[in-house]
Amino acid sequence: MEKSFSKPLEELDPQVHEAIEAEQRRQEGINLIASESLTSLAVRQACMSVLTNKYAEGYPHKRYYGGCESADVVENLAIERAKKLFGADHVNVQSHSGTQANLAVYLSALEPGDTILSMELSHGGHLSHGYRISASGMIYRGEFYTVERDTQILDPDSVMKRAKQTNPKMIVCGYSSYPRDVPFAEFRQIADEVGAYLLADIAHIAGMVGAGAHKSPVKYADFITTTTHKTLMGPRGAMIMCADEHAQSIDRAVFPGIQGGPMMHTIAAKAVCFGENLTPERKRLNKKIVDNARCLAKSLADDGMTLVSQGTDNHLMLVDLSKTDLTGKRAEEILGQCGITCNKNAIPYDEQSPFVTSGIRLGTPSLTIRGMGSRQMSQISAMITEALKAPKDPESIKNTAQKAALLSDEFPVYK
Repeated sequence: MEKSFSKPLEELDPQVHEAIEAEQRRQEGINLIASESLTSLAVRQACMSVLTNKYAEGYPHKRYYGGCESADVVENLAIERAKKLFGADHVNVQSHSGTQANLAVYLSALEPGDTILSMELSHGGHLSHGYRISASGMIYRGEFYTVERDTQILDPDSVMKRAKQTNPKMIVCGYSSYPRDVPFAEFRQIADEVGAYLLADIAHIAGMVGAGAHKSPVKYADFITTTTHKTLMGPRGAMIMCADEHAQSIDRAVFPGIQGGPMMHTIAAKAVCFGENLTPERKRLNKKIVDNARCLAKSLADDGMTLVSQGTDNHLMLVDLSKTDLTGKRAEEILGQCGITCNKNAIPYDEQSPFVTSGIRLGTPSLTIRGMGSRQMSQISAMITEALKAPKDPESIKNTAQKAALLSDEFPVYK
């Protein structure tokens, strides 16, 4: 064999190796990115397995390549475990991303120009839900509903009114920055009233749904999509769930509709991830993520921060900075200097641009996986408050950074 094939990364490509090492060091900080979590050693081992070498276009036992016996075993394991975890009739585990999963659903059920009704982007929606700069908004007509101005919470009556105004072919519920429970049953009633399909995008809350810490959409939605790398704590990828009546159209939409060969190493890691999420330990962990989020939200409020909707029911919260001198962009930068990673985020009825924003989004998955609990959430709230209330004070930034480093060292990611 060619000699370079057996060289370790640090020897063959030291630049890439160093970048990865730097990222590992960065991940040891206080990570409050709501859409990120941590993967187990077993998931990472599956991701780097020899399955990365295998082409397996098609589906188990219906492949367009030879030598797919092991690939069939792995994909069937992923499918059956996902069915058991969520109680779904049919599961497609081949989607490379949440956006591609959503596009496959649209392709399976809609015609170009049909209307999709979803949450306004700045209120917690997602680009792939019909927003104009996404393919979903270029091919289909995006219409949007909002949260209420006074409560910053969804009102199903307002969504019903909007649905009757826009006559959508598909309604999307499930969000990227909405801190409250999603009322799936009410959305089913709305979809039935206007004759629309219902898509539940549970990318952020899938782990909690599987753990019973959030209501499940399975009884209500025609289609369910989710990523596998957020609260499911698996590899970067996605899947689609649906009733048996939609199985054939979904599978055709994924392959050959929008994808070719599936990433079998990633599907192997998905199988591992779903198996992990079936265990009592993982269910307890996802419930603790919610407990920690509520604790962090309460601590921030007690420390004088303003929260969108005044709290959270899931793993994330939005800090409203509109009445301060800070923008979301500036707050993200300040906390980054302290070793606390978060992201700027629009808040409902935001007057700032999406590149600046009036808020930051915080989430608890990564820190909970590391073993942090209520005491650490209170400490982190105090750090955030100290840094953001004195953003021009170098001593405050230095002091917060030291506290964050000490806490990070107490709960290492890779022991």
